[in-house]
Amino acid sequence: MGVALVTHNIPLWFLVLSLFLPRLCIALAFLQHTMGQYIPSAVGLIPILVWLLVPRILILFWIYQDQGIGLWFLIHAIALLLAWGGGGTRVVRRRRVEVID
Repeated sequence: MGVALVTHNIPLWFLVLSLFLPRLCIALAFLQHTMGQYIPSAVGLIPILVWLLVPRILILFWIYQDQGIGLWFLIHAIALLLAWGGGGTRVVRRRRVEVID
């Protein structure tokens, strides 16, 4: 028994690219009308705020609505934890300069 990367109604390009560029993928899906059953036709203030502030949660919600808790959901949940946990940020190290008098 192997692992199946099943995509029901959400396109495969969206599932893969939204791991790296979630806001851009949501905007492209909205413009292409491929997420019609998930994005309401009357775009109000709340969907725009969710798209700007927490796009990964919105994507997780869409995946859950389409497929339930499956492999794609878990992959995106791990990406969410890495992004929020600082796994995607660059670490800046500072040199400590000691002044000797």
